[in-house]
Amino acid sequence: MTDRPKILLTRRWPEEVEAHLGERYAVTLRDPDVPMSRAELQQAMRDHDALCPTVTDLIDADILDVEGRRVRFIGNYGVGFAHIDTAACRALGIRVSNTPDILTDATANVAITLMLMASRRAGEGERLLRGGQWDGWAPTQLIGSDLEGRLLGIIGFGRIGQAVAAKARAAFGMRIAFHARRQPDDVGDADYFADLDALVAAADVLSIHVPGGAGTHHLLDHRRLTLMKPGAILINTARGTIVDEAALAEALRDGRIAAAGLDVYEREPMIEPGLVALENVVLLPHLGSATRDTRIAMGMRVARNLDAYFDGRVPPDHVA
Repeated sequence: MTDRPKILLTRRWPEEVEAHLGERYAVTLRDPDVPMSRAELQQAMRDHDALCPTVTDLIDADILDVEGRRVRFIGNYGVGFAHIDTAACRALGIRVSNTPDILTDATANVAITLMLMASRRAGEGERLLRGGQWDGWAPTQLIGSDLEGRLLGIIGFGRIGQAVAAKARAAFGMRIAFHARRQPDDVGDADYFADLDALVAAADVLSIHVPGGAGTHHLLDHRRLTLMKPGAILINTARGTIVDEAALAEALRDGRIAAAGLDVYEREPMIEPGLVALENVVLLPHLGSATRDTRIAMGMRVARNLDAYFDGRVPPDHVA
């Protein structure tokens, strides 16, 4: 069928999803599977009816408002959409959707993984072993800290933040406190902190779960990092831009905080050199949603929104 809508996936998706999309759409797949250049994205806007980007694609006004634009719909492969200029999309009449609800448990599990790795110095231990420098067990070797009974401070108490709270409470008996723009109606035995600074200062473990964007850029800056307890741990599985990485590297290097666990970075795939040089930070390569079931579900959620749009219906997960 030559009249099928043309869609572009900016990166390769699970083969089950690509096959499913190919049943209805003329799908252009990315080969090789590397991020697209700005010029390639602009040309894609002219050649396709829909664009399906990921968090690695910056879709700004200059990409969107190209002469001869054909794209009418953007189906984002991910829940976060700060990399897409939704205001420009609205002005140009381009619909945008995301994939909410799908990533909650997978991302929450990575946050818990980072808490365990950072508190028990697991990254340091593996590097010691793989580097051939482990001489055997010793009573004071790589002494870490317990999570049991500690105060977990959560910045942002949406689906993922609440899932992290539930898992940390059930597994370790952690006490839960949180800061959010508005207090949810039912928070169980979690304590609400209206003042973010107060939460930062009180938490033994501080986990970030707010969206990226101008409103949260460097929310954890040098000033706020100095408020944290000397033995505290910072976890970020949300967006890299929320933390001032240079300031974090300085705080970790100087021992002002004990450790950090990061799955996202300010300038992905570039990592702040000061962080790479440190032992007391766990660095994961953006694994938040990286389970097979989750990534397939994300793609099928995009497909559902594509189908709605091209059937003349409002996409169920539209954000613009």
